[in-house]
Amino acid sequence: MAKRVTRLGGLLAAYQRRDPAARSKLEIFLLYPGVHAVLWHRVAHWLYVRRHFFLARWVSQHARKKTGIEIHPGATIGRRLVIDHGMGIVIGETCEIGDDCLLYQGVTLGGTGKDQGKRHPTLGDNVMVGSGARVLGPFKVGDNARIAAGAVVLREVPPNCTAVGVPARIARVNGRPVSYADDVDQISVRDPILEELELLLNKIDSLEQEVKKTRHSA
Repeated sequence: MAKRVTRLGGLLAAYQRRDPAARSKLEIFLLYPGVHAVLWHRVAHWLYVRRHFFLARWVSQHARKKTGIEIHPGATIGRRLVIDHGMGIVIGETCEIGDDCLLYQGVTLGGTGKDQGKRHPTLGDNVMVGSGARVLGPFKVGDNARIAAGAVVLREVPPNCTAVGVPARIARVNGRPVSYADDVDQISVRDPILEELELLLNKIDSLEQEVKKTRHSA
């Protein structure tokens, strides 16, 4: 008979897969602020959807004080969200996060101040957002997408793609799904702007060589 995994058990297992420093699920449960922030959010969101807005905000502010992670009680969060380190993370009211996502410290899932109603991004399943990244606006970040550290994303990111730079541009990663447990790499991501600059420099070099040949033959 297959062993039934509870929602909390699945969350702790996700942290255990992700963090080689985690020695036990008990350590994760007691000492990891990302776990505490998500658990407090479950309570705050339960209150929020039942229109106990003041109590919901009180719980979320208490969690922010304890963990350094700010999650609006209106945000919708899927299963097994891993928040690594977590300090300085902000998740807005209308944000939606799918299953098996990974957020690093300093991430903002916010709005631009220009939209009404749905103001914050929607993350699909298995999305990774690198440290210090800003994802701003009511658009979709597709399944298996990656947001590189420090990127500022202002428009939709297709599935299986990586967004890099300020403002962010799309860099595809071999068209294959990314499993953050096995393939989390915020360093070895090619910057599409840098690639275009390199191509431009190569063209300039080729033109200079042609000019030199023309001068010699004249």
